[in-house]
Amino acid sequence: MTDPLDRDRLIVALDLPDVVAGLDMADRLGDATGFYKVGLGMLTGGGFALANELKERGKRTFLDLKIFDIGATVEAAVRGVAQYEHDFLTVHGDPHVVRAAVAGRGDTVTRILAVTVLTSLDRGDLDEGMMVAGEVGALGVERARRAFLAGADGVIASPREAAAIRALPEAEGRLIVTPGVRSTGAALGDQKRVETPGAAIRAGADHIVVGRPIWQAADPKAAAQRIIAEIVEAARG
Repeated sequence: MTDPLDRDRLIVALDLPDVVAGLDMADRLGDATGFYKVGLGMLTGGGFALANELKERGKRTFLDLKIFDIGATVEAAVRGVAQYEHDFLTVHGDPHVVRAAVAGRGDTVTRILAVTVLTSLDRGDLDEGMMVAGEVGALGVERARRAFLAGADGVIASPREAAAIRALPEAEGRLIVTPGVRSTGAALGDQKRVETPGAAIRAGADHIVVGRPIWQAADPKAAAQRIIAEIVEAARG
């Protein structure tokens, strides 16, 4: 049987229409995985209720809200969310946002993860948004460093930047969580800077996030188990 610690290195993104679909998928996955992400796309479909129900079932939970606003608003929003003590909560990686989120989190168990550069973006997207010049990976690493200095418990980053982030002195004891993970041959969807599960773990990721390749599979449980097997092999190899 898979060690729960290995199993929980995979976070399944429940980017589904509503609570009913989310709970059905959790039932189909059963004990194959113990960690779920609920994001913005699910909020109007009862995302908070889904996360709370999963927590009641003994699952680990990750609210991917990518909060961004003025400091006072961020602090208030995080304080409200953190009272439910979900495991992870995302905010944008701007230092003022991270500092406010850490203050709002207080002494709850919720860990604040800072978004560096979305894995769906490339240099052209950053240029269109008038973001600072520079290679995307280098910008991601620097945003991670600044987020750590601001107090983030971890970062959300492309697996392509994971090794460089893990090498930062500021990364000691911090988490690296990587979306943009696809098994060899899988469709990329809207992701651009991707790697395989094994490559992400070997690069220093603590957790990987996978959604569509699991819940769109004919057998989601088997798909999750294959990814976890790849994680285990990479972690021990």
